[in-house]
Formats: sequence, structure tokens, C-alpha cells
Amino acid sequence: MNNKFSHEIQDEIEEILNRLRFWGDIFYFNTEIYYDGWAIFLREKNLYPRCIVIFKSHEDDSYSIKSFEVHLQNYKTEKFKELYSVEKIINQDDLLAELKEIIYGKDLGNQVLKMSNDTFSS
Repeated sequence: MNNKFSHEIQDEIEEILNRLRFWGDIFYFNTEIYYDGWAIFLREKNLYPRCIVIFKSHEDDSYSIKSFEVHLQNYKTEKFKELYSVEKIINQDDLLAELKEIIYGKDLGNQVLKMSNDTFSS
């Protein structure tokens, strides 16, 4: 396990951020480093805000992505509803391919299918 401030981890985060710059007009980016891993947060800059989180654990050396819909409660408190998640992504190319599908609506499409199945199955 690398130290959370190691050059390898910093370089890996920078490499991913550089590859995400393509979507800089659509998202705000924020990075957090934790004891057990690190995360990159992508916050959508539009009226239907989503938050997409990329997390990499130091322990199992794989990536995960979670997508959340952001709601305002009482016009001041943010609430998050998970739309989609995928875990055990092995490399950066697979990570970015999955992320691209989520950005282009895979998470929203799956949520709509889930809602329609719930409606018709009751």
C-alpha cells in the first residue's frame, strides 16, 4: 500500500484529471485523499445536477464509480440519491470508458428503467 501522499498516487490522480479535462465545461472537479483511498468528484454544472464519484481503494487497487442525483431539501440542504454504481474496475481505460457511458446518460437510463419496472410490477 502506497502512502497517500506518494508520488505514484499523485501522478495517477493527475493523469486521470488530465484525461477528464475534456468534460471541464460540463463538470466541476474536486479531489479528496483519504486514509483508505482517494476520490475524484465530478459535479455537473446544469439544472439537473448529478454528482459522479470515482474512488480508488489502496487495499484492492481497483476503481469504483457511483452516480448520484442531487436534490435540495428546504432550498438549503443537499440530499443525494444513488442512481448507478459499478465496482472492481481494473484499469484507467476501463474506468474512463465506463465514466463516458455514465456521463452520456447510462445512469439516468437505468434509473428510468428501474422506475418503469417498479410502476408496472405493482
